[in-house]
Amino acid sequence: MNASLAYLSHTSDQLMNSRPVNALASALLPVCCAVLLTACSPPKPAALAPPKVTAKPPQLATLTNWDEYPGHLEAVEMVEIRPRVAGYIDSIHFQDGTEVKAGDLLFVIDPRPYQAELEQSQARRQQTETHLELVQNDLKRAESLKGTKAISEEEYDSRSKAVRQAEAALVAAKANGAIARINLDYTQIKAPISGKIGRRLITAGNFVQLGVSANVLATIVSLNPIYAYFDVEESAFLKYRSMAKVAETNGGGLTCELALVNEEGFAHRGRLDFFDNQVNAQSGTIRLRAVFENADRSLVPGMFANVRVLAGPPEQTLVVPDVAVGSDQGYKYVYVVNAENIVQKRDITTGRAHGPLRAVLKGLTPEDRVIVNGLMMLRPGAKVVVQTPESKAQSEKVVAQTDKQQAKP
Repeated sequence: MNASLAYLSHTSDQLMNSRPVNALASALLPVCCAVLLTACSPPKPAALAPPKVTAKPPQLATLTNWDEYPGHLEAVEMVEIRPRVAGYIDSIHFQDGTEVKAGDLLFVIDPRPYQAELEQSQARRQQTETHLELVQNDLKRAESLKGTKAISEEEYDSRSKAVRQAEAALVAAKANGAIARINLDYTQIKAPISGKIGRRLITAGNFVQLGVSANVLATIVSLNPIYAYFDVEESAFLKYRSMAKVAETNGGGLTCELALVNEEGFAHRGRLDFFDNQVNAQSGTIRLRAVFENADRSLVPGMFANVRVLAGPPEQTLVVPDVAVGSDQGYKYVYVVNAENIVQKRDITTGRAHGPLRAVLKGLTPEDRVIVNGLMMLRPGAKVVVQTPESKAQSEKVVAQTDKQQAKP
């Protein structure tokens, strides 16, 4: 461009200095300069087309409000299997991780020493019974002789006290025999509850002992039903307690639902059955418990889960997709389009989330068109091309078919 201007300037000087300069040349020079300058200037950008957005009116839905809390699962019953007599583990009668029933045989401790103690106690009891019969006969003879003054009072008292002593010895022998029988029974360790047993913590051939250092042989947890514990704030506790009283009057409990961390919905249904007896003064919360059926064994003690509690009766409200709701310094808003397809920013008051939807308490009417797709480049006052979800789906289908046809050889 600079070279062209220099050439024009040089040509202009030659023409002006030339004697046969005519008016036509002088008139054409500005026109040529304008043409060259126009050719060198960049082209104006083309006007951008209005962005395409998807909009639809809010939906009126009947929703049930829930309060959601993190919780954890615990077994209704949990037992640590410990030995009640000392000895060597003789045999084990279960497979790790299986379900057992109350009364099933789990471990056997070598019973021979306790069998010998039982037999010894039985022999002592027989000796005591025989001795009791002997002194009782002596007392009977003494009673017959007492009337004839053939036996002294001292001798009679001695025989009478010998009978009482023999009777006490028999009671002690019976007690020792019962203890020996119980210890022999304790050599067979049976399941005290029904549930799932863990792995064996000791193998056959090891010695187990009593006292503080008694070995834990295995653990059993019940599976059905199962508890879910969670903490709520004091105000929620007061509300749930009132609702639970009404539910109990109607013959039921306050409804709860539960979802595991890998579950989309709340598939497990239960009821609230326990409030703790005091509020935690540091956190201002109180612990609650819900009970759930677990027939399919999908709930395992120790798991974390989300628990939600019924917070009130169902009510009708407007809902919009949660992705359409924006936030600006804590205030919620949505973009709507008017009859002229001009974008407007509308402040709203939101309620609870219900899956992918969000309840709107204030700020929208059923006639509004809320933008639910194409939100990235929007600004208030911009003109847009509005698509309904149906027309968008149809256009995407046409594009997909065109791409498929172009991909064919």
